Amino acid sequence: MLSVVLALASAVAYAAAAIVQERVAASVTGPRYAPLRSPAWWGSVLLNGVGATLHVAALAYGPLSLVQPLGALTIVFALPMAALFVGRRAGRRAWRGALMATVGLAGLLSLTSGDEAGSLADGERWLLAGAAFGAVAVLFTAARLVGRSVLRSIVLAAAAGVSFGIASVLTKAVAEEWTPRSPLAEWTGLLVLSVFAVTGLLLSQASYRGAGLAAPLATVTVVNPVVAAAVGLTLFGESFRYGAAGTVAALICGTVAAAGLVQLTLDRMTAAPDSLTVSSAPMESSFPASEGDSPRAEVGQRVDVGAVPGTRPNLEVEVRSRAVAGRS
Repeated sequence: MLSVVLALASAVAYAAAAIVQERVAASVTGPRYAPLRSPAWWGSVLLNGVGATLHVAALAYGPLSLVQPLGALTIVFALPMAALFVGRRAGRRAWRGALMATVGLAGLLSLTSGDEAGSLADGERWLLAGAAFGAVAVLFTAARLVGRSVLRSIVLAAAAGVSFGIASVLTKAVAEEWTPRSPLAEWTGLLVLSVFAVTGLLLSQASYRGAGLAAPLATVTVVNPVVAAAVGLTLFGESFRYGAAGTVAALICGTVAAAGLVQLTLDRMTAAPDSLTVSSAPMESSFPASEGDSPRAEVGQRVDVGAVPGTRPNLEVEVRSRAVAGRS
């Protein structure tokens, strides 16, 4: 019971931290990744630290198969908390996507068994860290190339999830090797996992810029334990419960979680499109019409709409003409 209470408290702390991060991203101008001058952002860092501490404490009193699925409730807690405290309500599609992602992730984690888990050798640990850094770098580069702000945020959130997942794996590896007699023997592992944890925090902060709360948070919440579970299955010798049937069920759960993320992404893209096309009413051309000209003269305009952080006294709008019918 104590493990359940601690795990639920950890999920609430992570949800509160995500809400604060999203509000900071929406209202504070300046650095996208680390708004160091914002006291609210430092509050979110503190809440993330509290969530991590409670999660570790929950693992000390309960099995991993119980604590990890409860951590998936972060997105379920975040939506009503955001509606209650900041007045941001989620639509039906967002709720449906959040529930699908949570149920799929909880089912996947509950099917993972760590009874025969091994440990990582030094070579495997460095190989894992290098591969993870490469994956994060690829996702970060892809995010820089994506034009739509929502998709860019989802890719950044996926990179953050990879960073957090590898940090969890390295934490487990360092904890298994740590002894009170030589507390600094694993300082290199501590340094690497700290880099991953900080990288995940900065990327998650950037992912909330222009994408709202639900989609980035759900992406981080799903990718983080999925990456950790994948590493556990491949390197730690973990396996799925119930043999082949458990493997099939795990694939189904993974598909449900992925479908939930797609629902959240589509919901955000529908609610806040990056651009829209506006056609002006027909207007009379100032040039004399010649034979063969179109009887209507229209100006097609494309208006690019993006998130404007902070409060601005003036809003600059630039309108460019795309096509004008009629010739002189």
